[in-house]
Amino acid sequence: MQVTNQIGDQHEVPAEKGAGAKYLLPFILITSLFFLWGMAHNLDSILIPHLKKACELNNRQSTLIDTSVFFAYFIMAIPAGMLIKRFGYKNSIIIGLLVFATGAFLFVPAANTRTYELFLFALFVIGCGLTILETSANPYAAILGPPESSSKRLNLAASFNGLAAMVAPIVGSLFILSGKTNTPEQMAAMSDTVRAAYLLEEASAVKLPYIILGSILVLVAILFYFMHLPSMKPQHTEVEIKPGFFSVLKFSHLSWAVVAQFFYVGAQVCITSFFIRIAQQGAGLDERTAAYYLGIYGFLFMAGRFIGTFFLRFVKDSVLLSIYCVISVFLCLVAIYGTGIYVIYALGGIGFFMSIMFPTIFSLGLVGLKSNTETGSSWLVMSIVGGAILPYGMGTLIDMKHDDIQAGYIIPLVCFVIILYFGIFGHKVKQPV
Repeated sequence: MQVTNQIGDQHEVPAEKGAGAKYLLPFILITSLFFLWGMAHNLDSILIPHLKKACELNNRQSTLIDTSVFFAYFIMAIPAGMLIKRFGYKNSIIIGLLVFATGAFLFVPAANTRTYELFLFALFVIGCGLTILETSANPYAAILGPPESSSKRLNLAASFNGLAAMVAPIVGSLFILSGKTNTPEQMAAMSDTVRAAYLLEEASAVKLPYIILGSILVLVAILFYFMHLPSMKPQHTEVEIKPGFFSVLKFSHLSWAVVAQFFYVGAQVCITSFFIRIAQQGAGLDERTAAYYLGIYGFLFMAGRFIGTFFLRFVKDSVLLSIYCVISVFLCLVAIYGTGIYVIYALGGIGFFMSIMFPTIFSLGLVGLKSNTETGSSWLVMSIVGGAILPYGMGTLIDMKHDDIQAGYIIPLVCFVIILYFGIFGHKVKQPV
């Protein structure tokens, strides 16, 4: 089943002449949110190697950065859905922006005290804000126009999430990463005073970028407060199943979408979280050059979103998803068994081909849910907890393999195989029994 008649069936859609212009500015504002939360997520890829150094962590401990952010999705998904039902999309977006900004500002005391636990708490608060934003903005972008173009619209908005994947590593390399890497022997040779000053300097590098990010978020929240957004209200003329948070999983295609989204987000976070480390270890690059290649990865991710949106005009979304999964599995094998710069090329290719997966899985999962769309959206956002669990498993595996980063990429490979099943079989809509 195509994405036709999915989310839009539940909502009022424009019928009057010139409706497209009416929805243009709101769509631009909503799209800006995709860029902002993309910045937050992709700065995490810089924070993991940076705080690993500044707070003296092992691989498993460094992945708690991902765990803090993505565990918030699991905790906040249900409250976020309740917020939307109670206060509407606009007010929920404003709340999400302000919570997001609060977490960004908490980076200042965390850096001043070089307290890893406070960094993790700040990231958890950011994750709570992101959950509210994504639960609101993903379905709103999909319904903000004709239902037959919802998948293309969601992929277009998500393309600016890809733009952030390119911009964030550049920002990180300029303002966060120092380029200084000391061996354990060099660290041990430092006096306590020099060592403490060096580590505090490294930790403090995160303050300016996050102060700027938090300030921008507050300004955007003010803009949303004064901006009129079209109201999209459910048409309560038809209910497919008895209302309830768990009963919506009787739609098997939604259940499989939740599983696929769990493994997709886990795969994406695994790949980006250890990108700089594998570039250093596998290709012999310094951290700033590695961050530069991460920016190229982000460019390819962004390009994949735009090109994938174009392909969706001609190729069924589930078919394109399946093709991209097969290619991603092959590229994972190159990343695991390849050598030198070819490993980085393979990871860049994965960025291109996995770029459409999140919005495509999201839209396929919401097909035909009608009045259960908000609940289905909450489940799909909860599944983002895969980004909290799988990178921790990957970090543990890497530590067990004596810091062999390439061996850890077996985790994303398995993820893409599971997503492939969803693209071929799991997405098919069946009536609940």
